[in-house]
Amino acid sequence: MPPPQAPAQLESRAEQADGRKSPAQGTGQRHQERIPQPRPRDEDLYAALDLGTNNCRLLVAQPGRPGQFRVVDAFSRIVRLGEGLAASGRLSEEAMDRAVEALRICAAKIRNRDIRRMRLIATEACRAAENGEAFLERVTAETGLELEIINRETEARLAVSGCSSLVGREARSVVLFDIGGGSSEIAVLDINGQRSSRLAHHITHWTSLPVGVVTLSERHGGQDVTPEIFAAMVDEVEGMLARFDCPPVRSGGDGFYLIGTSGTVTTLAGVHLNLPRYDRRQVDGLWLSDPDVSAMQAKLLSWNFSERAANACIGPDRADLVLAGCAILEAIRRRWPSERMRVADRGLREGLLTDMMADDGVWSRNRSRRTNRNR
Repeated sequence: MPPPQAPAQLESRAEQADGRKSPAQGTGQRHQERIPQPRPRDEDLYAALDLGTNNCRLLVAQPGRPGQFRVVDAFSRIVRLGEGLAASGRLSEEAMDRAVEALRICAAKIRNRDIRRMRLIATEACRAAENGEAFLERVTAETGLELEIINRETEARLAVSGCSSLVGREARSVVLFDIGGGSSEIAVLDINGQRSSRLAHHITHWTSLPVGVVTLSERHGGQDVTPEIFAAMVDEVEGMLARFDCPPVRSGGDGFYLIGTSGTVTTLAGVHLNLPRYDRRQVDGLWLSDPDVSAMQAKLLSWNFSERAANACIGPDRADLVLAGCAILEAIRRRWPSERMRVADRGLREGLLTDMMADDGVWSRNRSRRTNRNR
């Protein structure tokens, strides 16, 4: 049984290009930078794109040591594709225009490199919208990108694959969750010392809640959130979780913990660290105690919209969404109480890259090459 790998080495400059906007940057502004590094061999490059309800994200990466990869290009933009979807059942023209603009940038980045293999996915907004398929046909016509709408089980499994390196040797069971813009995926993993080469093989139960930060904030209001409104959001999500038929997990001590992969938990981590500017290197893999999480949620709830928007780890683009995310997180914590939670600034794109590279056997070939060179 191979030991769990260390967290995938993500090129810091690329990840800064994929990072958060400062409060001075508004919705839809480009947030990227040139990455001055040697051009990798084109045949080694993989691309993963995730078009979600709130964000459009791209990673281009090259395999590294077994189970790891190096990011050579990255892009992220808040597009709010699902804005107004819950009320109308359709993607709005303005939202689709924002998404297409971001996807044109992604298409240019992909065209500039000879990508060996890519996978481009769309999630809840396109799943739920009456015009989701028609929108993706427009995307293909205008950008050349062909996106596939994945189902919720696939989304949950990709989230697990993307975070596999954050599950340590001590883990007996883990609840991993991804709080998205339009849905929230939760996977229960039973490991108990029998770690498979693919962490997704340890999923025993999973669910996808039809609620995310965009949909919940639109229903309850995201700017002026009182304790009563926050409690109502938590109650709504708890009601959804109550319908999830899942037996108790192995808990107690260091063998059980939560792993959160979403803007909500990374924001909490950034606020907890009091970062002057969001820094992925300090956030990804961070451990937060249960009291830490409670304290950060209470702090955010005490701030008004302007105070949240002024925080460098939140900014105006997320200031109306972060408390909805905290409400979803609170409901999860109540269902699965844990002494600690690990923060993952990674998710579907990393899962896509990991699965494609593993399927192609690139790490096995690289290991064989190194062995032959050392003989």
